Amino acid sequence: MSSESEVRVNQADENHHSFDSSQSVNTRKRVLSPGHHSSLRGAATKLKKHTMDEDINMAGERRANFSALTANSGSTKVPVNNSSKPGDIRKLVIKNFKTKPTLPDNYQENTWDKLQEAVVAIQTSKSIAYSLEELYQAVENMCSHKMDSQIYSKLTALTETHVKSNIKIFFADSMDKLVYLKKMDDCWLAHCQQMLMIRSIFLFLDRTYVLQNPTVHSIWDMGLDLFRNHIAVNNIVQKRTVEGLLMLIEKERNGDTVDRTLLKSLLRMLSDLQIYQTAFEEKFLLATKQLYQAEGQKKMQELEVPEYLQHVDKRLAEENERLLHYLDPLTKYQLIFTVEKQLLSEHLTGILQKGLDSLLEENRLSDLSLLYALFSRVKNGTVELCLNFNTYIKKKGRTIVIDPEKDKSMVQDLLDFKDKMDNIVHSCFDHNDKFLNSLREAFEFFVNQRSNKPAELIAKYVDMKLRAGNKEATEEELEQILDKIMVLFRFIHGKDVFEAFYKKDLAKRLLVGKSASVDAEKSMLSKLKQECGGGFTSKLEGMFKDMELSKDMNISFKQHMANADIEYTKIDLTVHILTMGYWPTYPLMEVTMPPLLVELQSIFNKFYLAKHSGRKLQWQPTLGSCVLTSRFEHGSKEFLVSLFQALVLLLFSDHDVLTFNEIKAACLIEEGELKRTLQSLACGKARVIKKTPKGREVDEQDKFHFNHEFTNKLFRIKINQIQMKETTEEQKATEERVYQDRQYQIDAAIVRIMKMRKTLSHNLLISELYKQLTFPVKPADLKKRIESLIDRDYMERDKDNQNQYNYVA
Repeated sequence: MSSESEVRVNQADENHHSFDSSQSVNTRKRVLSPGHHSSLRGAATKLKKHTMDEDINMAGERRANFSALTANSGSTKVPVNNSSKPGDIRKLVIKNFKTKPTLPDNYQENTWDKLQEAVVAIQTSKSIAYSLEELYQAVENMCSHKMDSQIYSKLTALTETHVKSNIKIFFADSMDKLVYLKKMDDCWLAHCQQMLMIRSIFLFLDRTYVLQNPTVHSIWDMGLDLFRNHIAVNNIVQKRTVEGLLMLIEKERNGDTVDRTLLKSLLRMLSDLQIYQTAFEEKFLLATKQLYQAEGQKKMQELEVPEYLQHVDKRLAEENERLLHYLDPLTKYQLIFTVEKQLLSEHLTGILQKGLDSLLEENRLSDLSLLYALFSRVKNGTVELCLNFNTYIKKKGRTIVIDPEKDKSMVQDLLDFKDKMDNIVHSCFDHNDKFLNSLREAFEFFVNQRSNKPAELIAKYVDMKLRAGNKEATEEELEQILDKIMVLFRFIHGKDVFEAFYKKDLAKRLLVGKSASVDAEKSMLSKLKQECGGGFTSKLEGMFKDMELSKDMNISFKQHMANADIEYTKIDLTVHILTMGYWPTYPLMEVTMPPLLVELQSIFNKFYLAKHSGRKLQWQPTLGSCVLTSRFEHGSKEFLVSLFQALVLLLFSDHDVLTFNEIKAACLIEEGELKRTLQSLACGKARVIKKTPKGREVDEQDKFHFNHEFTNKLFRIKINQIQMKETTEEQKATEERVYQDRQYQIDAAIVRIMKMRKTLSHNLLISELYKQLTFPVKPADLKKRIESLIDRDYMERDKDNQNQYNYVA
């Protein structure tokens, strides 16, 4: 360059042998005479030393240092003023070299020889004669002088020659597979180590020439490329390597211990060489499929379902562990899918048919949880499980409902079964909505397989739980039981049957005073109202209202008796006033009442009708109850008895022995009811009278004696449980009442539909009826009701089309 530089240096820094980057440097255009060159030589030498052996030209360019270049370089001159004082400024002028630096002769050949010697030493695991810094500097010098492409080509050729020489050891036929794999691993690791060392020497080449030429591989990639092309993709080498890897993995799957580090290293090699998928993965997945296909078929025959599920879970865990330790993560989806398909998907039906029923029957929660977890992994797994779960519930539930011999325990069995299935769905099937809906659908299906009976038995079960004396449960437990019963109630189609029997039993509990808790009764009523609406419970609520009004009426009657100075100290009368539409209908019985009681009834009639003119009272003795006091040889006892029992016992106040016909004539009680009454007094636990001849059944020729020797540890003894027992006649009457009510509902529905539609075909009418009716009904029954309405002129057949009906206004 033609420009010159002037450097001003503070005198105080004269003895410092370097230039600080913070010192000011001024550049000027100034011409110095040639004599100045020699005087600056010493300064130039110092400058060169303190700038890491690099020459500095006027523009500050950085050039490689070669000792040969300084021989003919230009001179500099530094004027020295010994008389200058501290703080004075002196000037330093630096000029360009007169000639351009050149490389020594044969520099390229000599330098490459050094580099080649170093590379060969690395490849043959020998010591390098030169320092790495010197070799690095040599590469940098050659690259700086446009020799980079030649270096890269020579290095590639040198590496290729070495790689080719290594392949010979892999063609030995007698080599053991494991030894072969170890030799391959050693060769690969050595190659990687060598390429790292070589790259560290040729790093400048990697960072300049390679980066500037996109088509040129980096030194590391070049090494991988050569190893892949000359060793890894060789058919013989690749085949033996992959076979060895598959052999090790198969041994591990069979329970042997293998060198996982070796597997990891070689599989990593295949990944780095980008041949993992084509060379190994396809063959590995095929071997996996074949192994588990055979194993699945074999294990399904040998093992029970719980053991088979545990085996599958173990296999999946093992494969995941292999993925974690040495397999490529990209293999995970296909590997796990293959295992699941061969061990699960192919055997879904077999597993479910072979073991699901027994797992559910034995309530094996852990095995069911595992079954659900495994089936969730495969396509249609949970769908198939849900269908089989549904089938099991229907089959099992039907056995509970259909068998008449199990009627006594049916409701409790249903509740237990429901709890069991709920627990399985919640704890094993992850509270899956599909399984919950399937469970409900299955219960609704089998509960209605036997019409009417489940509804009747559920109502009787509620009655048993709400009766006084039921000490099985606390109030909280009773509330829980009622909630569970309501779940069963929702499944019932014929809710009118439940209502009829519930109403009958509720009436008995209220009238006989056998209700365990008013709160529990009202809680059940509230649940029914919430489930079915106010229309369903209006009559039941009316029954409770009657009981409340009756309490007030009895208080008023007692005050009336007191004010009228009428004393009947022997009899304390309590009357229940029942609205006929709310309560069940009872057959009217005319029985012979004691004179005192007849007189009291007459007084109450006058008292009540005086308050409520226009009403009519009809006395119903069926559910009346009494407390009698009786004296025996061992002391007095109080008996809580039904009205019929009281009438019979009062006869023995005047007679010690009475025949069946004498009792019947005196009381006028219906024969069947009288037999039940005498049986409860003479054949029960508390035998107040004795029967001759002895036996469980009462016959018309039997004689009855008063038991003067009667003893019991209790003072008050309950004998009126007979009132709570349902007779066959009562059950039939209730069923008949339900049937009649259904006929009325069908008639009303038909008229309602025809009035709105005016004209309708038979099939459409039947379809509309099924939509409106809330209880199960057969087409034949509907046809009968249609014929009945035609006979009563509510509707008529169309003259032109007999299959069509017209409404008659």
